[in-house]
Amino acid sequence: MASTTINQLQLFQQNLQNIVQQKQMLEAQMMEIDSALEELKISPTSYKILGKVMVSVSREKLNNELQNKKEVLQLRFSTFEKQEMMITQNIEKIQKEVVSELKKK
Repeated sequence: MASTTINQLQLFQQNLQNIVQQKQMLEAQMMEIDSALEELKISPTSYKILGKVMVSVSREKLNNELQNKKEVLQLRFSTFEKQEMMITQNIEKIQKEVVSELKKK
């Protein structure tokens, strides 16, 4: 019983580590978008990279695209936060079980 519980604990910890990494990547992307939005406010012209080509686009269109992308990233980020919280709770529960089993022996 203890070995399966420990294996389950390790699996939850790996999942938690993956979620934390994905959250960090999303945070970095959101910071890039925030920076681009700030730059867009003061820049007289705006460009977008499409493949290997940079094309001129209207500031409003680019602003809307960036805002939409930011909203999607924020939704994904909040989903990861919820998953992180649930996994952390599961880890704490399993750790208590493992400790209580080890105390019995």
